[in-house]
Amino acid sequence: MPTLRERLTNYLNGDNMVSRLLGKAEEKTGIKKYYLATGSLCSLGLYLIFGYGASLVCNLIGFLYPAYRSIKAIESTEKVDDTIWLTYWVVYGVFSVVEFFSDIFLFWFPFYYLGKCGFLLWCMAPFSWNGSQIIYRRFIRPLFLKHERTVDSVVSDLGGQALNTAENAIRQALEGSVINSLETEKSK
Repeated sequence: MPTLRERLTNYLNGDNMVSRLLGKAEEKTGIKKYYLATGSLCSLGLYLIFGYGASLVCNLIGFLYPAYRSIKAIESTEKVDDTIWLTYWVVYGVFSVVEFFSDIFLFWFPFYYLGKCGFLLWCMAPFSWNGSQIIYRRFIRPLFLKHERTVDSVVSDLGGQALNTAENAIRQALEGSVINSLETEKSK
């Protein structure tokens, strides 16, 4: 099995956006792609540990690239990439809800944003054992399938209630505007 350094070197020498971007930087600076990549990763890691606004940087990392890849997946004719990115967004959504309730405790840990960023990168990694596939298959899917009928019933009931509430609100608004216009005409 190749080492982490060998895998990083193979990735940096491959045909991908990061490799092309680092290739241009290498041409301009004379610094090898490997050193540019490791320096950038170390700087990012230190910023996520000590930097102000680490939460924003971490959330941007977890959002921007997946959003870009999702748009590319929508525009492609293949179904596989759609499934990959839909799975990521399901896991990202569940993670965001869980994080909302636990963030008050977790953000006190010194390496929280570094760990969160690592988790999000693992979830979007371009290989079959990435985090979103594993978490979805092992946790979210079985839980959903177990409670699918209940969830469908609740969603249907909420949809019907929302429709009734909207109809009543519109009806009351229209009745109120008709009454106000009649009162305005009587006072003239």
